[in-house]
Amino acid sequence: MKKLRKSAKHRSIFGICGGIADFLGISALSVRLIFLITLPTSILIYIILHNSMDEERRTL
Repeated sequence: MKKLRKSAKHRSIFGICGGIADFLGISALSVRLIFLITLPTSILIYIILHNSMDEERRTL
């Protein structure tokens, strides 16, 4: 079972959109565009997700 985590690979600012994209199996760019289209609401959602999502384990 997949868990929603911040992305270590698709990371622009904090990896929130990349983590959502990995979880849903879609492009990180499409998630970022959705966040831009819904901008006033998405800022609050982004802050909540930043504080609640776990970091993805990085492999060396």
